Amino acid sequence: MNAYKLFQDYIRLQHRIDECYHELAVRQKLSDSALLVLWTLVDLGEGCTQRDICLQFSLTKQTVHSSVRKLAKEGILTLRPGPGREVRVYPTEAGRALIREKVIPLKQAEEAASLRMGEAELRSMLDLTQKWFSLFQEETDSIPKP
Repeated sequence: MNAYKLFQDYIRLQHRIDECYHELAVRQKLSDSALLVLWTLVDLGEGCTQRDICLQFSLTKQTVHSSVRKLAKEGILTLRPGPGREVRVYPTEAGRALIREKVIPLKQAEEAASLRMGEAELRSMLDLTQKWFSLFQEETDSIPKP
């Protein structure tokens, strides 16, 4: 098997992982973006900004804004002004309950799987993925931008 075919297998696996997270969101009756917004509140803590959420999962501003507004309208989140033009995102009591019920179990499963794999294997996986991404960026630098 040549190197490019192996890489295609890797990409297919990445898509399967993405699909698994999508199915988990659906199972929890959440949109993909709502799950990631709530997940970020667990990772970064209450009061993070929408920009923080965008950066955490490489989401677009529009996706995060729409999801946060919808969750706020549903009474899951509340928005409070921060310094300057910042808007801080906080879960309501209903949001905290939703996070405990639907997000924390998924994060615990992710952590358990990671612990079973071990630090050395995860470090190798991360290092190799970072190396490939760096090489890919070098290869695409010459492609003209619109």
